[in-house]
Amino acid sequence: MNEPRALKMRKLRLEAEKSARMDSAPAPPAINSGCSGWFYWEWRGKFYPQVMPTKDWFAHYASQLQTVEINASFYSWPTEANVKSWRRQAAGKKFIYTVKVCELITHVKKFTGTKTLVQDFYHIAQLLGPHMGCFLFQLPPGYEFTPARLKNILSQLDPRHRNVVEFRHASWWNEKVYAAFREAGAIFCAVSAPNLPDDFVKTADDVYIRFHGREKWYRDNYDAAALRDWAAKVKKSGARRVWAYFNNTYNGDAPNNAGAFARLLRK
Repeated sequence: MNEPRALKMRKLRLEAEKSARMDSAPAPPAINSGCSGWFYWEWRGKFYPQVMPTKDWFAHYASQLQTVEINASFYSWPTEANVKSWRRQAAGKKFIYTVKVCELITHVKKFTGTKTLVQDFYHIAQLLGPHMGCFLFQLPPGYEFTPARLKNILSQLDPRHRNVVEFRHASWWNEKVYAAFREAGAIFCAVSAPNLPDDFVKTADDVYIRFHGREKWYRDNYDAAALRDWAAKVKKSGARRVWAYFNNTYNGDAPNNAGAFARLLRK
């Protein structure tokens, strides 16, 4: 259903462009630390009170953390109703969404013939308004670096948005990539994950980190020493703004890690 949904989003985008209605959003906070998703049954009794109804989970999450990385948009291209529901549940709150770009672009088509699709997906920023953070483009593990692929990706990104690209193959950690990202103003995603470099590379004013788990994907808890090390990297980089999302969701450690990391950065 992703392609039909993308076509509907295209229609909305073209109508908005015709009316010349391009709303500008205020600058987000300097520190944005949250989780990759917020609805996990494993968090009941650990982050969400045992007796709390699921309909109250988002409000509880938003009372503790001020940003979330939307993962559902990767598997299913969001409809207008989906995005408006995100905006509605954040109404009255200084809450920011980062939106993971649909796999139709990054995994199915792998940025081949997707220039229009990328523009269609960007329309989500208009729908979210002041609650929009970054667009996260995650590439598959088998997608190796080539100069042609690098050029193809960056040529499709609109610099008016905060574009973050996360690679899952170690070949992308190289100086040619960093230089091209700096020239394009794109954000090279730093990762904490098994078998991937944990080099912290700043390619834009904003930096972005995804914490997947150091030894086991989605499961490791980050102790105080590990969080201090990453906070020191952020400080040393001189970044204007930081985005940090914890994807170690399986055992319910992500919310506590995200809160602790935000407190370290504020110091």
